[in-house]
Amino acid sequence: MKQSTKEALLQAYNLMQPIIAGLYLENEKAVENGDDVDASLLETRADRLFQEADSILLVISEYEDE
Repeated sequence: MKQSTKEALLQAYNLMQPIIAGLYLENEKAVENGDDVDASLLETRADRLFQEADSILLVISEYEDE
């Protein structure tokens, strides 16, 4: 993997982290307010982004092992 590709992937990962954290924070607020539909939506989106971010790290790791 080219260094520029790795850097782009790491940048994407790093940019995703505050978005994911924000979604989980809003999820907690929605839960506290009894907004079950919003809480579920926020949690689902946060979980999917978290999984995608985790996948980015996995791809980077796999290419570094080659």
